[in-house]
Amino acid sequence: MARYNLTAPVTYSQNGTTKTRYTRVGTVFENTREDGSKCLSIKLDFPVGATELVAFEPRAREEGEGEG
Repeated sequence: MARYNLTAPVTYSQNGTTKTRYTRVGTVFENTREDGSKCLSIKLDFPVGATELVAFEPRAREEGEGEG
């Protein structure tokens, strides 16, 4: 299971230079399901109505939908 830090970029100016810092907002876990497909589980560090979001790879029939 892979784990990634989830961040939000914050741009600011310091001494006339534009800089970006990345504020941690949660963690992303890459999981393998029983059928071998992968999903991403997102755990947020703060409540926003839901403290977890889950992303799945598109199914074959969904690939390409909305493109072009």
